[in-house]
Formats: sequence, C-alpha cells, structure tokens
Amino acid sequence: MATIKDIVLIHLEDSPVSFARVENILPDAKKDWYQIKLLMLQIPLQVVTWILKDAYINGDEFHMNGKKMKLQTVECPEEIPMAFPGNTQSDQPNPKLESHGKKETPDAQIISFSDLKNRQKDHGPDPK
Repeated sequence: MATIKDIVLIHLEDSPVSFARVENILPDAKKDWYQIKLLMLQIPLQVVTWILKDAYINGDEFHMNGKKMKLQTVECPEEIPMAFPGNTQSDQPNPKLESHGKKETPDAQIISFSDLKNRQKDHGPDPK
C-alpha cells in the first residue's frame, strides 16, 4: 500500500501521465474509504484529495469521471555500477573513487551554488 511520502505514478487509461507524492491518508466518513492527499509533481504544483478504497491505493484499477485510473508506487531503481573508459578492472573497487559508499567519477567536483550565484552577480554570466 502506498503510504505517506511515497511517490506514485498515476496511470490514465493504461498510460502513465503524472507523478505525485502522498501527503496524507485519512479515513473518510464512508466505511473502508480513505481521503488520500496527493502533491502532483508537475508545474505548477497542485494538491488534490481523492477519496479511494484501500485496494485502489494498493494499485487496483478504479474509474474517475468514466476514465480508468491506477496508482503505482514508485521504487528507486538499483544503482548500476559505472564503467569508466580504459578501466579493465571494473569489478575491482577503487578507493580513490569511493566516498561514504558512493562511487564518484575521478574528475568530479563539488560546485557551490552560492559561489556560482555570487560570481554571476559580480561578473555577469560566464562567456562560453
């Protein structure tokens, strides 16, 4: 069952149309129905509240305004190991590339957005 803070993919007529984050799930006045508050992850952001049975929140199909709908909980895909050009020992861990269990590219840099913003304010945008 989708729970609070889960991301769901909304399907309309068997086609994925939008992502939303579950903000709240409260029991409705009707027995076995729930008010599910969704933050629609689109521009502009919009908050909607749908009244659904728990089976619909669990991914069963339902109809809204005569259209077939479905909610699908989104799971984060597993990280795929990166292969670097010229690296013949890709399955050997490289301590220079590991930081707190995350792999980074050898030329990776941390860019401070505040430094970038100040540089643009002082000098204008960087010429390319």
